[in-house]
Amino acid sequence: MSEREVVVPYVALLRGINVGGRRKVPMAALRELLAARGFGAVRTHLQSGNAVFTAPPRGPAGLAAELSGALGERFGFPVECVVRSGEELRRGVARCPFPVAELDPARLLVVFLDGPATDHPVAALDPASFAPDEFRLGEREVFAHFPGGMGRGRLGQRLAAPAPGLVATGRNWRTVERLLALVAEAPGGAGESVSR
Repeated sequence: MSEREVVVPYVALLRGINVGGRRKVPMAALRELLAARGFGAVRTHLQSGNAVFTAPPRGPAGLAAELSGALGERFGFPVECVVRSGEELRRGVARCPFPVAELDPARLLVVFLDGPATDHPVAALDPASFAPDEFRLGEREVFAHFPGGMGRGRLGQRLAAPAPGLVATGRNWRTVERLLALVAEAPGGAGESVSR
């Protein structure tokens, strides 16, 4: 007897891997790990730990905990991650307050959080103190624009630092757009119910 199961796309964003030759997580191994856990349509993007996969509808926080545990067992070091459903990713990205069509996507950053943006340390800071860099809070995102490039100012350092009590991981707008495209291509990604 075959059971029809609705699946939806999810995006996993791993934090702090493959940086400076440390904490190596090869993307082929990440794809294998996700497939071995029963996830479908697994795809990765870049080496920074971006994966799109399908699964029956469930809470992203539980998926993030499951993946973090599995990654730690497989690679021997803790790997934090943020998971969003495809729809949550679309809604979060739609909250970007910056005029994205007018900006260089390599200089626009989204920091994805596993909790409220108001809990991030930058929430207590004066955005004007980082000019010309600027940031705005979303719901579970911090959006930042770096006119002179991301690696040159204090805001970039603040956003890259650990956020106590939160998992936070940033992606530039070009990567975000690619992840949205992968979600749209995944089974269930365009809003249709898909059986597996």
